[in-house]
Amino acid sequence: MTVLHLAVAYKQIETIKFLLTSTSVEVNGLNANGLTAMDVLAQSRRGLKDFDIAESLRDAGAIRAAEILHWKTETTPLIAQNVATNQPDTQHQWVQKTYKKEDWLTRKRDSLMVVASLMATMSFQAGLTPPGGLWQDDFTGTATERSHEAGHSIIADTNQSYYTQYLAANTVSFMASMSIILLLVTGLPFQRRFFMWILTVIVWIAITSMAITYRISLLFITPKSQELDVTQVLDYALRAWLAVMSFLLLAHTIRLTLNIFKKVEYVLGKKERPPPQLPYPNNIVF
Repeated sequence: MTVLHLAVAYKQIETIKFLLTSTSVEVNGLNANGLTAMDVLAQSRRGLKDFDIAESLRDAGAIRAAEILHWKTETTPLIAQNVATNQPDTQHQWVQKTYKKEDWLTRKRDSLMVVASLMATMSFQAGLTPPGGLWQDDFTGTATERSHEAGHSIIADTNQSYYTQYLAANTVSFMASMSIILLLVTGLPFQRRFFMWILTVIVWIAITSMAITYRISLLFITPKSQELDVTQVLDYALRAWLAVMSFLLLAHTIRLTLNIFKKVEYVLGKKERPPPQLPYPNNIVF
């Protein structure tokens, strides 16, 4: 591991710029795990300095370890082979496997961050502008009409049932989206597929809650004469959506469960496997 790897891991932007501009540090040097500085940045927890660090590294010609191996394989095919046995090099295979896994997790994490940010923005905007809008003036009320104040939600005064459902669904979507953003930013160990599965489930909850919010909004602004038709269309669409989400959740859950069972079986089998018997010469007396 070089000083550049440590500086990237600890987000020391000034140290990184100094090493890249004023020293002869190897920009694409590999650490003990076969990772470059760009790989270390991709696997580290998210921070505000990541963009500046990535730009500085790219300007200095930094690339990922897999790109180095790909280039070496094309230019010198023997680099990935053991010269004596003419077999693929174990370290080369391990680096490629690790890169593929980490690259998948990085792309998955970035996608979840984008979706969560978009959902949080939509939920926040929906909370500030409920269907029907806001009262524009103050009204003290009469014998037949209720009083209201400027800036308050119209749906809250005219249809409390819809407003309660709307508020609950929108709040669930907003809190789920904010939870995803918080978990990704805090840098928890989401390099395992189990944690990514949990985040994906939270995203599904947020999207489903937003779909329910959409349904309630349309029902409130729909005229009474068209309410039955709109209700039927929305109910069919919502049921189809829930069916698709349930199927995906079940499929991912089964896949995750099978992977857990395989790992448990492997660990138990490894513990129960007897140690290999070492052959001793017949002339050795114990």
